[in-house]
Amino acid sequence: MISPRLLEIARCPSCRSEFEASDGRLTCRACGRRCAAVGGDYLDLRPATPFAEMTKYVEEAMHAEGRHERVSPPLLSAAIRNDMLRRFLHVTPDDRVVDLGCGSGRALVWNRDSGAYLAGIDLSPHFAVEARAAVDLIVGDLRQLPVADRSFTKAFTLDVLEHLSRDALMQMLKETARVLEPGGRLFVYTHVRKNSPLAAGLRVINRLARGLERLGLVDLTYERLRKSDHVNPLADIPDLERAVAEAGFRIERIRYYTPLVGGFVENILLRMAEHWATRRAARAAGDAAPDVRAAVRIAHQRAEARLARRGFTYGALRALTWVMKIDIVLFGRIRSGPFFALLTRTA
Repeated sequence: MISPRLLEIARCPSCRSEFEASDGRLTCRACGRRCAAVGGDYLDLRPATPFAEMTKYVEEAMHAEGRHERVSPPLLSAAIRNDMLRRFLHVTPDDRVVDLGCGSGRALVWNRDSGAYLAGIDLSPHFAVEARAAVDLIVGDLRQLPVADRSFTKAFTLDVLEHLSRDALMQMLKETARVLEPGGRLFVYTHVRKNSPLAAGLRVINRLARGLERLGLVDLTYERLRKSDHVNPLADIPDLERAVAEAGFRIERIRYYTPLVGGFVENILLRMAEHWATRRAARAAGDAAPDVRAAVRIAHQRAEARLARRGFTYGALRALTWVMKIDIVLFGRIRSGPFFALLTRTA
């Protein structure tokens, strides 16, 4: 949506000046740039000159299966990320919170019960229906945030930093510091390149998944596409500390996440279930050579309908989510690649 508060904090991505609203468009008072509110449910404030380095998430191929279109309940690893976000960030009704790299906007929808002002910024306009209706959304670049200084008290970014080069990472962190109040908090979920010996278990799970794919029991095409532009700019935790300090943050709290149980559940069990559901959807369509992505879309829509009924499928996934939390309990203090961190903006 586009609220009066969003129009108040929005700034020209070219010169960072205020806008003037007229005839359904925004006109920069300084440079005269005009920006349109597309469909009335998000602002398009991308830089006039795009950065050369772009994520694959702006490509239609990433969204052809319709995974972004509706917001399902938080389950499995998504639930673990959201639980850690709530535990670390402690959002209150007095907060103004931005999701940097919000994707579909599902994390914003899941946290509407906080009562805080919520906004999301992403380079791709593939927002879920629920997010478009409920929270403020901007299509913009994280390296050139089109909002005013100190617009937010808190921020979070999930599965984003690993897609950025070192230069882009530093630009994003410095921009985040700019739009946060002094003492503001940033919750991060990402990973560094240096891992712990526990990662050997994940490598075994991934090899098993590839073996199952060769047998035709799973399809890892989307997973490969999703990870194909991982740059992983941070070498290790000391490197993380140096980077955030340079950008104006300090690490207040960190917890590590080596998903051994979660890796088996999501990379093996869930992928097998998805593959079975996709083949079933293809057979039901009665097409001897069905479009795979169309079948995947149908399978996802049916899964979302089952989850909405909160029946057996929902209950089973909730139970698996609780089992997956063992990874946090057992391995959360062992320094590893993936981590949850709370950063505080220094004065």
